[in-house]
Amino acid sequence: MTWARSFLNLISHTWFLSIIQNEFRTGKIDLDSTMKLLEKLQMPFDFAHVKHVFKKTVDKRKAHTINIEDFRAIYRTIVHKPELREIFHAYSPNCKILSDTQLIEFLRKEQYETEACETTALEIILKYEPIEEVRKRRQMSFEGFIRYMSSEDCSVFKNNHRTVYQDMNHPLCDYFISSSHNTYLISDQLIGPSHLWGYTSALLKGCRCLEIDCWDGSNNEPVVYHGHTLTSKIPFHSVIQVIDKYAFVASDYPIVLSLENHCSPKQQEVMADYLESILGDKLLTSTTGDTVVTQLPSPEALKFKILVKNKKVGTIEESMLRRNLDSHGETGEISEFENISDEDETDEKVPLYPKSDSSKRKNERRPSAPPRKKAKVKTKIAIMLSDLVIYTKSEKFVSFEHSLANQKCYENNSIGEVRARKFVKHSAKEFVSHTSRFITRIYPKGTRTNSSNYNPQEFWNVGCQMVALNFQTPGVQMELQNGKFLDNGGCGYILKPEFLRNRNSTFTPHNVGRYSKPMSLSIRLISGHQLPPSNLSKTNKADPLVLIEIYGVPEDQVKKKSSVIKSNALSPRWDETFSFTVQVPELALIRFCVEDEISLVANEFLGQYTLPLLSLSKGYRNVPLLSKDGGNLEPASLFVHIWYY
Repeated sequence: MTWARSFLNLISHTWFLSIIQNEFRTGKIDLDSTMKLLEKLQMPFDFAHVKHVFKKTVDKRKAHTINIEDFRAIYRTIVHKPELREIFHAYSPNCKILSDTQLIEFLRKEQYETEACETTALEIILKYEPIEEVRKRRQMSFEGFIRYMSSEDCSVFKNNHRTVYQDMNHPLCDYFISSSHNTYLISDQLIGPSHLWGYTSALLKGCRCLEIDCWDGSNNEPVVYHGHTLTSKIPFHSVIQVIDKYAFVASDYPIVLSLENHCSPKQQEVMADYLESILGDKLLTSTTGDTVVTQLPSPEALKFKILVKNKKVGTIEESMLRRNLDSHGETGEISEFENISDEDETDEKVPLYPKSDSSKRKNERRPSAPPRKKAKVKTKIAIMLSDLVIYTKSEKFVSFEHSLANQKCYENNSIGEVRARKFVKHSAKEFVSHTSRFITRIYPKGTRTNSSNYNPQEFWNVGCQMVALNFQTPGVQMELQNGKFLDNGGCGYILKPEFLRNRNSTFTPHNVGRYSKPMSLSIRLISGHQLPPSNLSKTNKADPLVLIEIYGVPEDQVKKKSSVIKSNALSPRWDETFSFTVQVPELALIRFCVEDEISLVANEFLGQYTLPLLSLSKGYRNVPLLSKDGGNLEPASLFVHIWYY
């Protein structure tokens, strides 16, 4: 055994030397060369941490360079995490190598990969073992084990959720759809710039519902901007060109263009022309099946298609009859009772008395249709544009009863957040019933002039499909959005739980009933690795703590906090366990947030990662941290052990 151990030591040593010795021909290397050499070893490093460990090494001897042994020590300090060595030693009798059978045992027992077999082990060895002699023997060294445990394959996010795995053949209204508000704005809502980048970046993030505010422009060219404000203007045709270019880069599934249309009929025709000429076959201009629409088509049936969401004159059947006729110059009129504009909705302006649950006491009853100020408004729509609206006809929301009695499956509503929040509070059952039938879009209230966002979770909880957020504004709300839509391959469509699709459901977020099986979850927070240093630190220090939060139905909302590890962002060790019971795991998101304790009352954000609860992998997992704007902070990560049943 001793001989074998010496031999394995030699192999590991030889491999390491073969990569680095060339650099030490002159004896010593500086910080710059140290960084380059670490890159050669194919492990991600944070410059602040390497610089600090390097400086500590050279300060001892008042020099600016290190020798080969120093380099080896620096490498081990940063890469050879003791917590990984402990796990490795538990499965490697000689503490040097894992055979394929020992690796299989680890995968089954610790990672709950019950299907793991010889092929699985071999794939992992071939992919992650850097030492050729070890690889050839179908074995894994500690170097290979570290690389595997730090990889995406050992991420806390389930590997099979990185691709589309859900049934995509349900009607469109059965999905949560990634949706953006005022997509053209990249800053505030009043004086900031409108920019094509708003559309590009939203599409690249997998957004599937984009908003376009259209107004008459000069020279008969419609423009896009936030009307009655000082935000800059961009030509409508440029927006459509960008959408055409980036539409299906991140996802194959359909895009909905939500038109906030303020144009004259003449310029609406120009819009229709641009939509048809630029988008070509991508634009959906007719039904996919029967002309008589009794159910919305599925995302699968609408792959690579772009749908126009706008007001429409008459029915789909009438549009289909007109298909090959020239409708230039023709307009139709839509007359509807206009409440105080939903777009300008604020808490003060909207008296709202929705119907309460029928089980409530009589004196709490309130009528559902709100007695709001109303004026009959007539809107002129160009038939050419109207006929491009197929499955996404915008319909003014009156009340849940009105929709149930009159609304067609292809008609959808937009409801402002304030009004929607009151419905969640007072008429949740009717709201869930409504969203099981009709696509419902929620948008931020008009007073959010700084482009702040509301919490989207409360509207996902009642099944709202299009919960539109200001994608340009970082914060917890967008972290929840990005975390939710990581699921299902990041395709922008997530199948709603059965209790939010079933038209007879009595589920409400406040009364979850028997609709879901509660989950017991245990998270052992083990350690952190190369966390971002504090902004206050001149070196690589921070005083990190970790918040673990669950977002879901009100009963599941919870936040737990670790202890603070003083002056260690490189390799803080917690070894703390947190337990949760989640009533409705299908709607829950879990957020890991790392903060730096600046004082007893203030913390600084260092990084976070949010994902659906049901996308958690069991076993020893790394949690990759993201910056405030969603960027990758690699190699910053947490190391955790996850168990649930």
